[in-house]
Amino acid sequence: MKLNVGLIGLGRLGRVYARDLAAHVTGVRLAALADTNAKLAEEVARELDVPRWYADPIAMLDDPGIDAAIIVSPTDTHTDLAVAALERKKSVFCEKPPALSLSQTQKMKDAAARTHGFLQMGFMRRFDAGYAAAKKKLDDGVIGTAIVFKSSSRDPYRPSLEYANPKSSGGMIMDMGIHDFDLARWYMGEAASVTAIGGTLAYPELNEVGDIDNAIVTITFASGRIGVVDLSRSGIYGYDIFGEILGTTGTLRIGYLRETPLFVMTKNQVAHDTVPFFMERFRDAYPAQLQNFVDNLRDDREPPITIDDAMGSLRIALAATRAQATGKTVSLADATL
Repeated sequence: MKLNVGLIGLGRLGRVYARDLAAHVTGVRLAALADTNAKLAEEVARELDVPRWYADPIAMLDDPGIDAAIIVSPTDTHTDLAVAALERKKSVFCEKPPALSLSQTQKMKDAAARTHGFLQMGFMRRFDAGYAAAKKKLDDGVIGTAIVFKSSSRDPYRPSLEYANPKSSGGMIMDMGIHDFDLARWYMGEAASVTAIGGTLAYPELNEVGDIDNAIVTITFASGRIGVVDLSRSGIYGYDIFGEILGTTGTLRIGYLRETPLFVMTKNQVAHDTVPFFMERFRDAYPAQLQNFVDNLRDDREPPITIDDAMGSLRIALAATRAQATGKTVSLADATL
């Protein structure tokens, strides 16, 4: 029997998820869509042959024909929607970041515990072939002990000012960097403190909403090992996502920039194309992540990425955001984050 899921949020990523669920994920039926933009919800439902659509996400959660909710709405809505779904005995997949604060994230964790519900967080880079292979080689001791973590995320252009607004997204360091911070914890363990520098350097209009477009975050892990994350919304040449783990006996390098396996070599020039954006770079990771969610529910398995994982990554993001704003080193033990 197929799992009936409802998806909330039909922004650019939500539409990617909807198409993957409709066409690429097995054992599931995309039974309903919800978005506060009623016209958009209806259009996407018709495009994908989804039987029901809602302008009110809570109405979708009240639908007795829905077994699980996939939340891809703006970050500031995650807590209320996840809690409402769990209270209605719906299993939940929630896209990153979990919320805008640790207290809101704690409400999600408390609701899952109170209802004995299933809550899986979305960090799709763990399902990317390169990052997953690096984790296995690290665990197998191929490069000895990991001592330095490096991660770089560069978007080819800024998002809309509405999306970038920290009141709904949390700001660039949180919204964009949380993927890198999740990988940092996955590979290196818990962080102890962070420093950060950044600014609005390429797109002055981001000052209108109080966001930045470039940042560098350094991490000291509880083990004493170190890491650095650089984030940019002005990597105009393409979508450039890569990482390195330096070990005592070797190094792992993850990622690629060339989309098509072709070099064009002419006089005085060697060139290749670049990855356009996240849909192309992680085209396999997104459906793999959703397939994992469905399989976990069908096979009664625990979620591999928990709300505690999300809270750990959010803690780094909040500390880094404060470090960038104050110019000071911020300890993750700071209870006021």
